[in-house]
Order: sequence, then structure tokens, then C-alpha cells
Amino acid sequence: MGAGGLNNISKDNKKAEIGFWLLPAYWGQGLMTETMPLICNYAFHTIKLHRIEGFVETENTKCKKALKKLNFKLEGTMIDCEIKNGTFISIDIYAKLNR
Repeated sequence: MGAGGLNNISKDNKKAEIGFWLLPAYWGQGLMTETMPLICNYAFHTIKLHRIEGFVETENTKCKKALKKLNFKLEGTMIDCEIKNGTFISIDIYAKLNR
């Protein structure tokens, strides 16, 4: 179906990046919004992180919508910061804090 988890965990800065991908056959079924709260709960309560970051291609509206549903806040956009299939793409930065 896919995978999800925490990457680039920084114990010094008490933060990590959340990563999630699904095979196209499973898109739009609510799996991301069902699974990500479990990952966030683990990050905040078990390993005591303060911040979880999500980096999303600007054109990926479905993923951005899911992050917003989970109370991740848009912090900004890195314009033309990566190359995908020979074309520059922009990445939106989202974050959720443990408050």
C-alpha cells in the first residue's frame, strides 16, 4: 500500500520530518489522515519531539489538504529547489508543533 514514518530525527533540536507515500491505487481513501496522527502521537509523546516538518511538492494538492486537516501549518515555499523529471519544482514547508 505504501509507507510512512519519521526521517531526519534531530534529538538536539527535538524535531523530525514526516514522510508518507502511497501507491496510486490507494490515493483518496483517507489512509494518510488515518495514519499520520499515529505517527505524530508517537513523535510527540513517546520520543518527545517538539516539531514535525512536512515537505510537499507545491503541486501536490491532495497531500497539502491532508496536512491542513491534521493541523499542519504552511510556513513557506522553496521556489525551484529541486529537479524532477528534468524540470524544477517548488516545495512547500509545513510544520506541526507539540503545544
